[in-house]
Amino acid sequence: MKKKTAAITAVGGYVPDFVLSNKVLETMVDTNDEWITTRTGIKERRILKEENAGTSFMAIKAAEDLLQKRGIEASEIDFVLVATATPDLPVASTAAYVASEIGAVNAFAYDLQAACSSFLYGMSTAASYIESGRYKKVLVIGADKMSSIIDYTDRTTCIIFGDGAGAVLFEPNEEGLGLQDEYLRSDGIGRQFLKIDAGGSILPASEETVKNKQHFVYQDGKSVFKFAVSNMADVSALIMERNNLTKDDVQWLAPHQANKRIIDATANRMGVEADKVLINIDRYGNTTSATLPLLLYDFEKQLKKGDNIIFAAFGGGFTWGSIYLKWAYNS
Repeated sequence: MKKKTAAITAVGGYVPDFVLSNKVLETMVDTNDEWITTRTGIKERRILKEENAGTSFMAIKAAEDLLQKRGIEASEIDFVLVATATPDLPVASTAAYVASEIGAVNAFAYDLQAACSSFLYGMSTAASYIESGRYKKVLVIGADKMSSIIDYTDRTTCIIFGDGAGAVLFEPNEEGLGLQDEYLRSDGIGRQFLKIDAGGSILPASEETVKNKQHFVYQDGKSVFKFAVSNMADVSALIMERNNLTKDDVQWLAPHQANKRIIDATANRMGVEADKVLINIDRYGNTTSATLPLLLYDFEKQLKKGDNIIFAAFGGGFTWGSIYLKWAYNS
């Protein structure tokens, strides 16, 4: 009996129509296009402007795009996982709502939160369910409405983040394709460097926390950058070494889109040429849980069956890791 692996068989995506460019940000905070581009690689980002629309709005759009492309009914889905740092509501599962709205009536669903590593961790979770044999179709959606937790008077954070969603479908594979290996890590030392102070159980919402802007993302950029550069590069190199992969064996690097300099450092450590690195940070900024699936969505037509792809991510908490996957289809 052939070993059963978990392969991605379809992708979908959604980004809002509204474009927030660096030029517009120049009118909002003390910054400029050259400074932002040089330090982050970002030229513009998408912002969800629809009234009363949250993360689920984008997740549903991405899921519907995937289902239409794959040509299957939502009722065939066994499990819906939404990787997000910005759920619609506290307590109530965004994934459960998304599953109901798309018609995944036979699926169970839950959210996964590991900051910018959420989708990477979600891939691992989906693969485990598939490999166990219990489920045959697992939908993993990475979606974040980062604009809902960003202070647009804080130039250290408002230049970085954008909104978006991407989705992938995992199914069983007996050709040796799909997820091959993973190396996931975390370190609680990181929670002081990238966080939202208020709104949780330690500091519940109050008039004072709102007045003090404690419900917005705070980031110690230098510390996060230092940890991200070393750890994302380390795990990517390690997973190559562990699987006896040379730079010539790797067709694509799919890195979390946090900062162009972090992406470059990871590629350099792996020895991977620039034309093998998937990048869309210039158009979307950092969409947190959505960056990795949006890369697959944007570059799907370039991916060939059997291609070796190294995924890497780093997020608040700290959380980070790398996944080695063999692409399973030609689009």
